Amino acid sequence: MNVVPFAISELSDMKRPPSELHYRGRLELLQGAKVSIVGSRRPGQYASMTTHRLANALARRGVAIVSGAAMGIDAAAHRGAGAGRTIAVLPCGIDRRYPAVNAKLIGEIAQEGLLLSQFSPGFKAAPWSFVARNELVVALGEVLVVAEADLRSGSMRSVEFAKRMGKRIYVLPHRLGESEGTNALLAEGSAEAIYDPEAFADTFGGKCLVREDPLLLFCASHPTYEEALAKFGERLYEAELEGKVSIRDGRVMPT
Repeated sequence: MNVVPFAISELSDMKRPPSELHYRGRLELLQGAKVSIVGSRRPGQYASMTTHRLANALARRGVAIVSGAAMGIDAAAHRGAGAGRTIAVLPCGIDRRYPAVNAKLIGEIAQEGLLLSQFSPGFKAAPWSFVARNELVVALGEVLVVAEADLRSGSMRSVEFAKRMGKRIYVLPHRLGESEGTNALLAEGSAEAIYDPEAFADTFGGKCLVREDPLLLFCASHPTYEEALAKFGERLYEAELEGKVSIRDGRVMPT
């Protein structure tokens, strides 16, 4: 059984921190900058595409994306970051792939990124466990981004957690009549709008690692050496000699 072997300072923000966390994957993702992204399970195309773009911009700056592996915005955030730069928090046991529609994605994150669960192996997701999962997602990130949300939704419950923890809340701008939950947050001054994903990412990840170089963009997700070599051939050797990438534990990453 894999249990996180060290204390995670962010969990002190939770009302009832879990006594232990089960994991699969790369624990080092917990040590760096992290941004939590949540939102509707049935988002519009604009919210899905912008979430993907935002998560990708953050991942290219070395920021890990935290989300809940659900359909919709969660999946867009994980995929935008790339499996190697994302943390998926499950509402079930670490040995389960829920929801089934995201089983392949969750499996990739287990191999390349990090899966976390506060529930014992074999535990089946229940209505209350989604709420507990959401609180953990919020706690792990430096800030909370809500991409799209109805007024009465699990995402707005996540906002309540963020407010209690003193986290800054960001939302994507939407037209009137759409995403009424995030529009209400803007109207009451509880959230800030993200108008430029690249500029927003700059504030959390420092310099952009990869704006134009496809190799560095690919390596931001920490692919295996064999994957990078198959895709870029001798260009990989050149980038290593130039000091643009490094190879650790069989994986390639921008320096």
